[in-house]
Amino acid sequence: MLTRNCLLLFLWLFCEQGSPSPIHSPPQPQSRLGKERPRHPLGQLGGRHGGAAFQRVKRGWVWNQFFVLEEYMGSEPQYVGKLHSNSDKGDGSVRYILSGEGAGSIFIIDETTGDIHATKSLDRERKTHYVLHAQAIDRHTKKPLEPESEFIIKVQDINDNAPKFPDGPFTTSVAEMSEVGTSVFQVTATDADDPTYGSSARVVYSILQGQPYFSVDPMTGIIRTALANMDREAREHYAVVIQAKDMAGQVGGLSGSTTINITLTDVNDNPPKFPQKNYQLYVAESAEVGKPVGKIAAHDADLGPNAEIKYSILNTEAQAVFSIATSRDGREGVISLRKPLNFEKKKTYTLHIEGVNTHLDPRFSYLGPFKDTATLKITVGDVDEPPVFSMDYYILDVYENALIGTAVGTVTARDPDSKNSRIRYFMEPSLNDDDGFIIEPDSGLIRTTYMLDREDTPLHNITVSAAEIDNPSMVSHVPVTVQVLDRNDNPPEIKTDEDIIVCENTRPGQVIQTVTAVDKDDFANGQRFSFSFPIGIPINPNFTLKDNDDSSASIVGRRRRFSRLSQELYTLPIVVWDNGEPMLSGTSTLTLRVCPCQRGTRAKVCQSEAFLSSAGLSTGALIAILLCVLILLAIVILFITLRRSKKEPLIISEEDVRENVVTYDDEGGGEEDTEAFDISALRNPAAAEDLKFRRDIRPDGSRPPLGASLCLTPGPSHSQTHTPRRLQGRVSPASLDTEAELDIRDFIRQRLAEADQDTSGPPYDSLQTYAFEGQGSPTGSISPLGSAGTQSELDYTFLDDWGPEFQKLAELYGEEVEKESAAEATEKP
Repeated sequence: MLTRNCLLLFLWLFCEQGSPSPIHSPPQPQSRLGKERPRHPLGQLGGRHGGAAFQRVKRGWVWNQFFVLEEYMGSEPQYVGKLHSNSDKGDGSVRYILSGEGAGSIFIIDETTGDIHATKSLDRERKTHYVLHAQAIDRHTKKPLEPESEFIIKVQDINDNAPKFPDGPFTTSVAEMSEVGTSVFQVTATDADDPTYGSSARVVYSILQGQPYFSVDPMTGIIRTALANMDREAREHYAVVIQAKDMAGQVGGLSGSTTINITLTDVNDNPPKFPQKNYQLYVAESAEVGKPVGKIAAHDADLGPNAEIKYSILNTEAQAVFSIATSRDGREGVISLRKPLNFEKKKTYTLHIEGVNTHLDPRFSYLGPFKDTATLKITVGDVDEPPVFSMDYYILDVYENALIGTAVGTVTARDPDSKNSRIRYFMEPSLNDDDGFIIEPDSGLIRTTYMLDREDTPLHNITVSAAEIDNPSMVSHVPVTVQVLDRNDNPPEIKTDEDIIVCENTRPGQVIQTVTAVDKDDFANGQRFSFSFPIGIPINPNFTLKDNDDSSASIVGRRRRFSRLSQELYTLPIVVWDNGEPMLSGTSTLTLRVCPCQRGTRAKVCQSEAFLSSAGLSTGALIAILLCVLILLAIVILFITLRRSKKEPLIISEEDVRENVVTYDDEGGGEEDTEAFDISALRNPAAAEDLKFRRDIRPDGSRPPLGASLCLTPGPSHSQTHTPRRLQGRVSPASLDTEAELDIRDFIRQRLAEADQDTSGPPYDSLQTYAFEGQGSPTGSISPLGSAGTQSELDYTFLDDWGPEFQKLAELYGEEVEKESAAEATEKP
């Protein structure tokens, strides 16, 4: 130790003599190890584990760091180093003070000498270094002799930690048949020692268990395959132990180990193989079609998809009867029936079956074809079978209305077995809802139990059963359909869902409606129809019937027009004949409704109905409209009533009177105003005698004789002239008795006298104007009143084309023409 310190001192002196200028300390203070040199101007720091070189500085003492061994187990405190200042003369006047991490607890200092010791064992893996502060002060004045300086005590590492595998043990896999050197897994060990100091943390790997199958790289820890063609089928699992050792594997290094469990994964390196080449299978002939009858399996040493096998039948003869499919796990072949077996026809079948891997690996194709074949011999077993019908489905015919017990048809069945047992036929009630048929048990003949009606049920479906007499449990069934053939037993009739509409403006010869007939019988007997009126009834004056020779008939109108007011409904019986054998007829009575049809539409719709339908109003809307109309009508009536009660007098001013002439502006109420004027004068003289007085005056006196045919009514002051009207009873003036006629002068005088004697008349004159044609004209009267008894030869049907404004006039003239035509028809013998 003294030799090393002397050598360092010598080097320092050599450097000092060779430097022409002083050396200043760097920003980090330096330290040295050495014995105390009291006469040297610089402070010194020394220790047995390290030191700092002396440098020329302005202050008296500097140092850098100390070292201390970890895990020190000595009985005395471990010496770390010494602090010394050049201000220390050795007289004990300098006091050294230590502070910082571990000062006083781990590290202690001699205040007089400056020696530092460690009192505890240190662990580098827990704390690598400690930072402390040192200061030298005057013991008497308590003043610092040097500024406080910082230094570090490092814990020096020793190899006290073995390598570890923190995540072990490990599990991995590698494919079987892998090549040598295939990477399997990599392990990594950790060492807590200092990797920068010595070889304490330098780890190498080696394999302790798993040879010769695997190897490990000593530096990287990568595990690789070391043996070729490792077969999973021979051995699947391997346990490999890897060791990690520090100190680069030298003697004395610490070590740790871990286990890696390696599994070989499967590849398709084994072809399928049938355990034997020939197999036998027994199948009863009663086996159901589509159901499995047996299984066959080839062995494959591989796993999962690599062991899946597809099975197939090679020979075509067996393919027609049997089929094979791979099971869900892909290992077995399931054999099923395609067709029913028959022991009496064929007793054995030979199947050549092949099994092929579905997932091939081309790397192992050299191992041979991955398929195999085997032969399966199937023996058909004889069983007692139920009877077999000659047909799978029977269709029989029978006429409707046939007598009870009529033969419908025969079904036959036989025993397919070699013993050929006798067959009994019957109909199970649980399988037959129709009780219209019975079957003879020995012959299989089907008969009816009641009379059938094709129009009620055209088809009857029944089920016939057949059983062996020797073994009644052997039963088979067959469906039978009985078709009921038609006979012409239903008369035709006209299909009438609604009333037939007859428009009021229908003209003679116009087609009102075309009707067709329906027949419940089938196509052959109900296709052609003929129509006529019933025999023995009078000729219909309103309608006629036209047979269109196409199974339809047209109803044609005969009248010029129809009136809904005179007669709204008409009934029309029609006889319909079919062409069946025998011919049948039916009478249908049609109802015809008269109504004013809407113009401009093809469909015959009554005008009122068309109005409602075109408006598209609901019942509630119509009621609301009707209420509004009634309210408006009530308001109008109330207004008229109030106005009449407040009518002003006729004489406007009492002062405006000029003798007997009164002027007023009342226009009069017309013919309906019977309160203001007496309209009896407008009637003919013969009828006016009864009404010549006012209503509020009791009439008296004798009736005057018949007078002229014209008269004038009282009226306002201005003159009014009236034209002649028809006389009551439609009598012409030319037909009146001449001797009974009264001279116009006498008539006027009589009227004048009555007016003078009438005290109840108004206080004003009434001007009446009379006109008389005269008598004795050789040409006769030209008045239209005399033509009442003569039938008009005019045709008023043209009024129908004038629109709705002349509708009422057309109806009035049409009614008269119809009544005259009817009267003439009744007068004719």
